[in-house]
Amino acid sequence: MRTRLLPLLIVLMAAVLLALGIPLAVSVAAAEQQRVVVDRIDDTARFAALAQFVTEQPAGGSRVGTTDERGETLRKELVAYYEVYGIRVGVFYRDLAPMANAPENWYMVAKGEGREAFNEALLGRRSHDPEQVWPWQRDRLVVASPVIRDGDVIAVVVTDSPTGQMRSKILHGWVIIGAGEVAAMLLALGAALRLTGWVLKPVRVLDATTHDIATGRLKSRVAVAGGPPELRRLARSFNEMADNVEDVLEQQRAFVADASHQLRNPLSALLLRIELLALELPEDNEEIASVRTEGKRLAEVLDDLLDLALAEHAEADLRLTDIGELAAERVASWSPLADSRGVRLTGTCPATTAWADPVTLSSALDAVIDNALKFTPEGEDVEVAVASNGEVSTVVVTDRGPGLSDEELARIGDRFWRSAGHQNIKGSGLGLSISRVLLSAGGGSIAYARHEPHGLKVTVTVPRSRPES
Repeated sequence: MRTRLLPLLIVLMAAVLLALGIPLAVSVAAAEQQRVVVDRIDDTARFAALAQFVTEQPAGGSRVGTTDERGETLRKELVAYYEVYGIRVGVFYRDLAPMANAPENWYMVAKGEGREAFNEALLGRRSHDPEQVWPWQRDRLVVASPVIRDGDVIAVVVTDSPTGQMRSKILHGWVIIGAGEVAAMLLALGAALRLTGWVLKPVRVLDATTHDIATGRLKSRVAVAGGPPELRRLARSFNEMADNVEDVLEQQRAFVADASHQLRNPLSALLLRIELLALELPEDNEEIASVRTEGKRLAEVLDDLLDLALAEHAEADLRLTDIGELAAERVASWSPLADSRGVRLTGTCPATTAWADPVTLSSALDAVIDNALKFTPEGEDVEVAVASNGEVSTVVVTDRGPGLSDEELARIGDRFWRSAGHQNIKGSGLGLSISRVLLSAGGGSIAYARHEPHGLKVTVTVPRSRPES
């Protein structure tokens, strides 16, 4: 969930930062250019004030360099301005003839940005602000102001500025903005990690607790701490639900145990009366034999129900157990029954230790081996193999019986469930359910799979390290 939530938050934060950063970058560029333009406007206005009173002296029908004192002062000012700032500047008459210019070889061209600014100034107003200069374009900036005498525009002051320094300052400002954006993004990412961790921690705890309860650890509860108020309320509600479910299951187990216990005495009495009645009937009476068989089957079901109820209620007495030795004992115990049925029961049981309740593990292995012997035909094999694999030890029981389909494998171990093709085989359908309950109480598990070419493979797994309470 965190991997889905984090990218969404990152995209949203990046969008917000871009929405703030781009206008700020544009504003920085515009402010820097406006500062330069204002400086150029002030400079052109000062030069226009000097040029306003310069007396022009025509000679031979054309203008020549001015000789009056004001003209010389204007020329010196322009030269000094150019030498100090590197900005070309000139005062040009309406016919483009220069009144004064610096450098002297710079003239007003017939077209271009400078000529457009010149033409605007001829109308009696300064030129419009130049278009925005970006760091990757335009290396000149032109500003023009009119020189007005007696209400007429007699000349135009034009400045042609290089933009390298201005573009460098704009780029520097952008670098600062970018660094700030990156820092803000990293800060926001750290905050997002903390926020998602804070929000999702109760969800992870809830998920782990749900898994514990689903695997049989009904005492597990959610620690209501941290996270948003809604998730804390959800945790409390979950705990209340788990308490109610545990109470209901406890009542169910108590009912099954009490009912099984209470029914055993009347059933025992009933079976005794059936035996007494059988003494007064012929020995080959089929009806009394059928009643006797069903009565014994009912007694077995009641015994299994009581065992299941006790298994669900009891806690495992975990010990460091030699799984190989225990499995070898069970193989030896079941070998006479296997021999009587013509089934070869073999065991490969090397010494390996794991944490298990010896009594419950023995009961679980008995149920699995008994089930394998029931469904394995005469002349086939049942194999018991013990192995250790990292953190767990396994006991694998394989048989050569008819096996189960995929649908039946999904249901094996359910209470009272039996395959449709095996209904005629003795059993209550509770043996494997009891095994699963016994194993889960000690942190173990049981799994079922096909055994090729035919048969069933049952894997009993117990932990090699002591399970947490």
